[in-house]
Amino acid sequence: MATRREELVTVASRLFAERGYHGTSMADLAEAMGLQKGSLYSLTESKQELLVVITREGAATFHAALDGVADGEPLERIRLALRAHLGVVAAQVSAATVFTREWRFLDEPERTAFRAERRRYEERWRELLQDAAERGALRSDLDVEAAVLLVLSAANWAYTWIRPGADTDALADRFFAILVEGIRGYAPSRPA
Repeated sequence: MATRREELVTVASRLFAERGYHGTSMADLAEAMGLQKGSLYSLTESKQELLVVITREGAATFHAALDGVADGEPLERIRLALRAHLGVVAAQVSAATVFTREWRFLDEPERTAFRAERRRYEERWRELLQDAAERGALRSDLDVEAAVLLVLSAANWAYTWIRPGADTDALADRFFAILVEGIRGYAPSRPA
């Protein structure tokens, strides 16, 4: 059973995702929790503290999901990493929304720390793709930076269109097939 503090973090995630960080007041949070505004301060120091918790937990969740990808064949590791990433987004749509969109409202030094965590996550993806290229599973002239940007941009913005209950493994597998096989494919020749 969630503590009142954990419940507040969940409510803050939902409201920040729906209304934005600046569009959500402490009074809104108190009302959603069924508390007086003054009572809310027994659970948190500030709205900023809630944003810090949401973004830290989001970063930790994405890293933990990637940690769960076992060593093995490079393309399989990429496929499983994509499944893990989309699984996090789908399981925590509100938190993923805040993580992707509202982080820019973090105060310093938290904003810098968040950027460092994001870069560390991106670097882990670079290593996955670079390893696949070096082992001959992907083209040797792959622009790894552009590939990481493409993969994570598509996966991060899933919060805007993913449906509740979506089969994220199947979706990740379709994304993977498009990314690895390309979108041109082997279309039959058209008659002249």
